[in-house]
Amino acid sequence: MIIFNPVHQFVGTLQATEGAEGSATCSSVVSTLERFWVLFKAGREEKIMKNRRVEEDNMGSEESGGVSKRQRLDEQFSASGIENPLVPYNDVDDEEEDFERGKTANGGGKVEENSGQVVAAENGQDEEEEEEEEDLYGEDNSLEKRKSQFEPREDCPYLDTVNRQVLDFDFEKFCSVSLSNLNVYACLVCGKYYQGRGKKSHAYTHSLEAGHHVYVNLRTEKVYCLPDGYEIIDPSLDDIRHVLNPRVSDLFVDIVTGDGYLRFTRDQVKQLDKNRQWSRALDGSDYLPGMVGLNNIKETDFVNVTIQSLMRVTPLRNFFLIPENYQHCKSPLVQRYGELTRKIWHARNFKGQVSPHEFLQAVMKASKKRFRIGQQSDPVEFMAWLLNTLHANLRTSKKNNSIIYECFQGELEVVKEIPNKAITEKKENGDIFTETSRMPFLMLGLDLPPPPLFKDVMEKNIIPQVPLFNILKKFDGETVTEVVRPRVARMKYRVIRLPQYLILHMQRFKKNNFFIEKNPTLVNFPVKNLELKDFIPLPMPKEIERLRSKYDLIANIVHDGKPNEGFYRVFVQRKSEELWYEMQDLHVSETLPQMVALSEAYLQIYEQQQ
Repeated sequence: MIIFNPVHQFVGTLQATEGAEGSATCSSVVSTLERFWVLFKAGREEKIMKNRRVEEDNMGSEESGGVSKRQRLDEQFSASGIENPLVPYNDVDDEEEDFERGKTANGGGKVEENSGQVVAAENGQDEEEEEEEEDLYGEDNSLEKRKSQFEPREDCPYLDTVNRQVLDFDFEKFCSVSLSNLNVYACLVCGKYYQGRGKKSHAYTHSLEAGHHVYVNLRTEKVYCLPDGYEIIDPSLDDIRHVLNPRVSDLFVDIVTGDGYLRFTRDQVKQLDKNRQWSRALDGSDYLPGMVGLNNIKETDFVNVTIQSLMRVTPLRNFFLIPENYQHCKSPLVQRYGELTRKIWHARNFKGQVSPHEFLQAVMKASKKRFRIGQQSDPVEFMAWLLNTLHANLRTSKKNNSIIYECFQGELEVVKEIPNKAITEKKENGDIFTETSRMPFLMLGLDLPPPPLFKDVMEKNIIPQVPLFNILKKFDGETVTEVVRPRVARMKYRVIRLPQYLILHMQRFKKNNFFIEKNPTLVNFPVKNLELKDFIPLPMPKEIERLRSKYDLIANIVHDGKPNEGFYRVFVQRKSEELWYEMQDLHVSETLPQMVALSEAYLQIYEQQQ
């Protein structure tokens, strides 16, 4: 293509008009005009090449039934900013997450030879395309430039705007706008959660609109100043990190590791039961670590009493206080239970209570909504499900053992007597066939005597009382228990191995064809020194062992009210001073040991004396 040069025409005309003087005059102008013409020609050629590339992209997209890359980018970054606030949007500027995504996209940095061209076609771009995208975003996305641009600072002028009164990290880590859980930041000024910190992120927009400048990444615990984008390094923010992700609260010796976080040894964790020191919340109220109330989100008191009871089991509590014990486990239920345990025993909480919201979400998902918010359930069923699920997630592949079995598992000898017509081949003894087996257990169910059907002469229903030792005879190996499911049989149970922590369940509720009936019979039980060998026969231990059959009560769950309208509360023991506390959701108060035995006991946990 021949391009007409107007400079040559101008010089020829000037020479013809002015003669020799024109030639001398134009000689000084030619060089300047030539330079302008070269620049104009280069810009025009570049524009033509860009238009040709756009046309080729459009033709290729029309042939494939799609749209061009330029059109996709124009549609993505329209005047409205973010397309749909409900779609997970992740305008990430977090270096670590950028790096992790890069590793994932490229297969951890390894590219096969056969797919090298495909990867280059998908991920590689021409220099012009990179410049176009750079202009389109309005920023340079290169990791090196971002690192050099945003250096950590210790003198942030906005630290005095941080409001610890509004911070609450007990809820799910979801952005309040996009509802995404990717790269979520908490505004330390208003307490709300927002996603990302890039220039098109919700956190960045919030910093400009509301004038809130300090944000913490809920996963990495790093604090940033927006919209400037630099990381804030200040030790005064450590208390926020401890509330966000509680470390074990040791009250005697602090060990500061290289990362600046407080870590505590296993021996120091064991000293928690000796602590008598109270902690103070931000509102000035005092609370005891481990004796904090739990929010009843909506009919979740059955979860609260179960959690408060299990918090008294020392080996189980100590196991979950140290995250390294279960870091190999990917179960969200295990991780959320560990976080809840650390929050309950944390001595630096901003509040004197804890919300089990994240734990409940994990329970709903793991149980497939068998236990969910807004529906009352049975703490006995929930306790059995929780212990079995935690064991299934924590057990090792080589042996079927976990901290759950180490604490609660015992063993029964079961003798089943079945009528002759109900079975084909068993050991025959007259008309009865007998089958003996061993069965592990995590809790023992005790049968209560039926309540009186009629009122007495004084027109009153006398609530019967029964000693615990009488209903424990069910496990003496001689008392017969009639069962009808799965088939009619006579059962005899005998305890052949006692667990370290014994869970007893009084079967108060019975379902019939029309409604659920509650048995109000009171059970008289000792708070201390429950000696089982005096009431049920126990196997003799080995020569080097001694029989441990004496137990102390550490938790007692009771039910008040009607079967479908009642509520649950729990009595727990504080071991440091051997005091008893009554706990019902957020209500925590000290009580007398005598009051513990005057309630309708439903589920109890006993600790074996060592």
